[in-house]
Order: sequence, then C-alpha cells, then structure tokens
Amino acid sequence: MKPRLPQSLLPLHSRPSSHLHRSAPPFYSLLPRPPLHHRTLIAPPAENSGPLMTRRSDRALPSPRPSWLIWARTMPIFLIIITISALGIFNYQKSSSSVVAATLYALRTSEIGKRELGEEIYFRDMFPWISGEMNQLHGRVNIAFGVKGTKGRGVMRFKSVRRGRTGKFETVEWSLETEDGRKIQLLDEGRVDPLEGTAIGGNT
Repeated sequence: MKPRLPQSLLPLHSRPSSHLHRSAPPFYSLLPRPPLHHRTLIAPPAENSGPLMTRRSDRALPSPRPSWLIWARTMPIFLIIITISALGIFNYQKSSSSVVAATLYALRTSEIGKRELGEEIYFRDMFPWISGEMNQLHGRVNIAFGVKGTKGRGVMRFKSVRRGRTGKFETVEWSLETEDGRKIQLLDEGRVDPLEGTAIGGNT
C-alpha cells in the first residue's frame, strides 16, 4: 500500500474539486464594502413647534391616540357648527321671504310707522333675526323682528292664518312695540292688509 501525501502538499491539479471550492474565497468578499452610516432617530414634532420643513423616513412616530377620544373632542364642535349653519340658513330664508318684504314695506309707508320710527325704516340689526313660525304650506305665519328708523326703534309683530286649503291668508295681528313698551296696533279699519296684492294674500 502506497503512502498518501497530505492534500496540502499535492499539486493543485491533483487536489479534489470540493477542497478547491472550500479554500477559494468568494468573489464578492474581495470587493470593498461601503462604510456603514448610523443615523440617530429624531424626536417627533411637538404640537406647538410650528411647521415641519423637513421630514425623515426613519423619524420616531408619535404615540397613537384612541379613536374614541378624537371623536369625543370633535363631535360636539361638529354638531354646534351644523346647528348654527342650519339656523342661519332657515333665518335667511325667512328674512328674504315675500311676507317679511311686504310687511316691512307696509310699515315703511304707514303713517303710524313714520310717526313712531321716522323715515328710512328698515331692519334694526345688520343680520336680522326673524323669530317665530313661517309655515305657508300649512297656512300659519307668526313672526316678529326688530325695526328701526331715524327717530326710534321697535319690534314689529305679524300674524296671519289661512282659512281652508284653498283660501287666502288673513291677517290677525299687525302691531309695533316701541322702545318705551307701548304696543301700537297697525291693523285698523282704515289700514289695508299688508299681504293684499301679494302672491299669498291675493287681491280683495
């Protein structure tokens, strides 16, 4: 039996192929490795820190808030805004209706209105609030709003009802309450109905 030389002493062409693969270093290990850059995490922006000009993808995320807490804080504000908006829309419809325009014009041309309020009679407030009910579909109008002139201020009240489904509106009350508390009836025997000649009052 011939003595066997160690594999390290054998020539390369006589060594087993498996040994060559194990001893030869891989090609990618001979390439230079890029340096490793370590970036520290930055803290999340505070609530009052102003606008965030730069943003990094490896920044620390803020702590999540429960969804019910967000809803509990924002829902009352949302409901208040919706309610105020709805009231403003309904009041604008009242103030721009033909009933308010007709009664305001009748007060402006009334002798009693001129005597108590003066000239240039118009809404008392910049944004007039029309209180009361205005339901022309069911035949009920009962409103009141502030008025003013060159001599004074007051509150005009107007109430009208419709007799039957196809009937015309009939004025029940039309009065002016002055600043000193006096209530003056504007609808008397010698005064024409303010709604006469309008679309809902018709012609008598």
